[in-house]
Amino acid sequence: MKKLRCTVLMAIPVSLGVFAIACWDYSSGDTLGAVPGSGGSAQPPGGGGSPPPNGGSNGGLPSSAPLPCDVLENAGLPCVSAHSTVRVVVSDYGGPLYQVEHPNGTTLDIGAVGGYADAAAQDAFCSGGGCVITVVYDQSSMGNDLTEAPPGSAKPTPGRPANAADLPVTINARSAYGILIRPGMGYRDVVPNGTAVLDEPQTLYMVSSQRDLINGCCFDYGSAETTANNDGNGTMEAVYLGMGVIWGTGVEGGPWVMADLENGLYPGWENGQDRNISTNTPLQYDFVTAVVVGDTADKNQGKGRFALYGGDATAGTLKQMYDGIRPEKPGYVPMRKQGSIILGIGGDNSNGGAGRFYEGVMANGAATKETVDALQAAIVAAGYGR
Repeated sequence: MKKLRCTVLMAIPVSLGVFAIACWDYSSGDTLGAVPGSGGSAQPPGGGGSPPPNGGSNGGLPSSAPLPCDVLENAGLPCVSAHSTVRVVVSDYGGPLYQVEHPNGTTLDIGAVGGYADAAAQDAFCSGGGCVITVVYDQSSMGNDLTEAPPGSAKPTPGRPANAADLPVTINARSAYGILIRPGMGYRDVVPNGTAVLDEPQTLYMVSSQRDLINGCCFDYGSAETTANNDGNGTMEAVYLGMGVIWGTGVEGGPWVMADLENGLYPGWENGQDRNISTNTPLQYDFVTAVVVGDTADKNQGKGRFALYGGDATAGTLKQMYDGIRPEKPGYVPMRKQGSIILGIGGDNSNGGAGRFYEGVMANGAATKETVDALQAAIVAAGYGR
């Protein structure tokens, strides 16, 4: 069937994986309620996610509002990947946030109104249900859009797209939709632009939740192999939230923020191993900020460095869950990152995990604790759940 591209030009009322080990849902799995009537209209199509020129429209977002990429770039950490189906996270971005596809094959780019996703446009276009999210546009200047994950060594078939209406959310009294990843789903940018590679430092985060997690491999956002294969230790550096599957653990029951560095989910490294990391405590919040800082091989007397932070995305500061050496195994010092971008899957297309995704950013360079604190303040200011 020929696919047609649609654009809403006026306001429409709302009325109109191989490691699937021990896969269980340890939360209620209830989705969060949405506030009806965000109003507005979709932005014009993004032309494949081509970024707007600097200084373009930001969908009416107040210029004083703190945004994650502003915080990072003011600290000298340029955003090279910025994705959200919920809100604008880059102040000069004026393109669409994501694309939905109707069961009849037509598509619509969903833009922003007042800095938040135009849920009313999605509701009108997808009346009757069945829409899926086919593209999550990159809001950075790099054009690193996420589309359905191609086959990989762990799963030789593509990742399925997520249902567009499965994760309604309230954010700053607006209706929006996050992405509910279930086993078999996943997104990827195989040929990225500008992301950190090899042992280059980077900072990445996602806003997720304790809910709807499934203990399979691997609910990730971040850097992975450009081959979609397992290319060995150190070829990934992604942020993960969950129970660790068959790999590392924190304490007190989880879920925990970890770094997926390939062939291991690492909550830290303590006493020569990755289990029961004493500083890595559970993130039992409906909205979770999870951060990974990947530093270079020369740190810690040549043992390398990575740091993990996590906390409530609606209030307070982040706890430092770990800051120390990289795993004392071959391949992690120095790192061998390839820079592909994944969402909801492992680097080899393992897709037995699940979880909620609202926003995520990758920036080049290692953030300080001061910058991480400012980043958290920008996330709290978004108003998740309010």
